[in-house]
Amino acid sequence: MNERKKQIADAALALFQEKGIEHTSVQDILVAATISKGTFYNHFSSKNDCVAEILENLREEAGQRRIAAQIGKDKQDRAIFVEQISILIELQEERRLYRLFEAILHSHEADLKKLVLQHRIHDIEWLTTRLTEVKGDNVRPYAFEAAVLFTGMLQHILFVNRYTNNQYNLKHIIDVLLGYLELILPTMNQENTMLLNKEAINQFRAQVDKKTVTYSDITSSLEPFQNAQLSQEQQDLVDAITNELQQDRLRKVVLLSLIKPFRSSFSKTPLEADAKTLANLVWFYIHSQ
Repeated sequence: MNERKKQIADAALALFQEKGIEHTSVQDILVAATISKGTFYNHFSSKNDCVAEILENLREEAGQRRIAAQIGKDKQDRAIFVEQISILIELQEERRLYRLFEAILHSHEADLKKLVLQHRIHDIEWLTTRLTEVKGDNVRPYAFEAAVLFTGMLQHILFVNRYTNNQYNLKHIIDVLLGYLELILPTMNQENTMLLNKEAINQFRAQVDKKTVTYSDITSSLEPFQNAQLSQEQQDLVDAITNELQQDRLRKVVLLSLIKPFRSSFSKTPLEADAKTLANLVWFYIHSQ
């Protein structure tokens, strides 16, 4: 980010933290940054674009610092892992960005809410990958759920400390919570207990990313059913969904009524995973129209 763009972003961030995003106008930013309207629009297309730039720069800087912390070090080094986790939080606290996140989530700005959620899922994905590297490949099936548990614990411990204005050592908190997680992981492995199944995780990722599902995506997902040996009920459901999708007018109520029996008909069969994927795609396709 060049100096002028950074000047505008810093002025905007201070206003967002003081007044909230919805109560901060572009004019307010112009005054605070002592710039003209033309200068602002040379760097940002809108106020929301300015917010997005602030968040993207945070993620980029955190990513670069995390990489730098790991260069030349053992990827299983637990101390480096603790340091890497702390980097993003330290940046957020240094710039009071957690207040900006809260302001966005309590605003009516749908695009910005989506951006914050994308940032959160990006960090959970990073944590999932690093947790697998540090603890070994045997935790891979549980790593995403473990990352969600860890993130929830960390966020709420930090929330209570901030709310009570209590002094705390960030790395110590991360170290202790990681220790708790290390006690939970063997239980998840031994008892095969998962609260989030693969379908739920995939649906969550797709919803956060808000991927656009196309008719082509659905027809591709129908391919495993075309040459398979299906029961009459299964074939009828596949045909019904296919026919409904080909109608000039999408009858959402009809398609929604077909999803549950379609999934159920393939329960405990070799096509169960394909059926769940197709059902999720149809659901997203319906809700995107």
